[in-house]
Amino acid sequence: MMQKINRLCSVLGLSVSLALIPVSAYADATPLIRAMSAENSGEMPSLAPLLEKVVPAVVNISVNGKKSLRNDIMEIPEQFRFFFPEMPRERSFKALGSGVIIDAAKGTVITNYHVVDGADEIKVTLHDGRVIKAKKIGEDQQTDIAVLELEKKDNLTAIPFSNSDKLRVGDFVIAIGNPFGLGQTVTSGIVSALGRSGLNIENYENFIQTDAAINSGNSGGALLNLRGELVGINTAILGKAGGNIGIGFAIPANMVKSTTDQLIKHGKVKRGMLGILGTEVTEDLARNFDYKNVNGAFVNEVMKGSAAEKAGIKSGDILTSIDGSPISSFGQLRAKIATLGAGTKIRLGIFRDGKNSEVEVVLDSSSESGGTVSRSASPLFEGATLGTNSDDDKGGVVVKSVAADSPAENLGLKKGDIIVEVNKKEVKSVDDLEGALKEKDSFIALRIIRGSAVIYITRSF
Repeated sequence: MMQKINRLCSVLGLSVSLALIPVSAYADATPLIRAMSAENSGEMPSLAPLLEKVVPAVVNISVNGKKSLRNDIMEIPEQFRFFFPEMPRERSFKALGSGVIIDAAKGTVITNYHVVDGADEIKVTLHDGRVIKAKKIGEDQQTDIAVLELEKKDNLTAIPFSNSDKLRVGDFVIAIGNPFGLGQTVTSGIVSALGRSGLNIENYENFIQTDAAINSGNSGGALLNLRGELVGINTAILGKAGGNIGIGFAIPANMVKSTTDQLIKHGKVKRGMLGILGTEVTEDLARNFDYKNVNGAFVNEVMKGSAAEKAGIKSGDILTSIDGSPISSFGQLRAKIATLGAGTKIRLGIFRDGKNSEVEVVLDSSSESGGTVSRSASPLFEGATLGTNSDDDKGGVVVKSVAADSPAENLGLKKGDIIVEVNKKEVKSVDDLEGALKEKDSFIALRIIRGSAVIYITRSF
């Protein structure tokens, strides 16, 4: 049997000696070993038996649509606009990607937001060659997740979710997608790292890193474990010109499921809010607080009246786990909290004064804590973290952060900006801003204090 296992490792290109590893360490590989075993059948070792069950649930997606172009003519002084003819406001585009069927009865498909962003027409090609039209039923740019519904729901296959919090570095994984538009392609590898963040790919990042080959067009495809369960949605690669160099990233299944459930139920994500400002745990910080490692999230400040304050969390705490699952970084904590719905009850592990403890927290909604402006207020502010300005008596809304390549950055917002007027209406708080943005208008003019200057940002629709 060990010879067959070693032959299996050779087939997968792995230099692992399972003979030196306790049985419990590779017990999760048992389904693969059974699937590939030639002991009774006399066949060559193969992943085919497993793939035959799951491949029909991974689909190819093609989209047609139009996207708005940035048009900065509004910022050119009136007397000079004659020299700058009006530029086209839209351009047509086509795109290819991948998706995963998660509910066969309802025809529910999940994919990446960036695959179907701006799509007027979405066509899904199944493994058996059928082409079915689909419509969007929800999308969330900050997690890069979109949910589709197929027009026809006959003879579909779905993939079940796994608990991605139980995933470990070194676990075998399989990636299925539509690289470079070639058609459905399968690759295999292992989990290279967990909890990757700070890559500026998305606003909320908690990526699974894998060496399974992922290329352009794999976006929205499935990352599976050896039980044929969904552990992640492939979303990004690190490489030149969209090519694979052995570093690919997937959104964890738990994060996908939480986001998807909210999109199906509400049509948008009602983000949970803990109400803290924090940072990563560094070696120096850990040493000063007598903390034995650098995993976790350090709490710099607890917002007044927030869920964190109500639960007894204090500045100087190190948050170590969510519902028993370790926290590797502040970025991972932020992503997990943001994809849990408002009102969700969680257990947070805390390190304080040399002791570990747990507290129960009921998450606020983002609007209650003055966090990210909701999508319903205005998509223009997606990617901006906002708060009521408390530095002086003038009020206004301060821009605390702006995600790279987000609608907020494209609008022209910068960290530190203070928004004081929207369309000549005074804004003193986040609630005022949300109220002003909900008013339907074909034009928006923001009066902003930026440093010592007062500027306007204008856009027409």
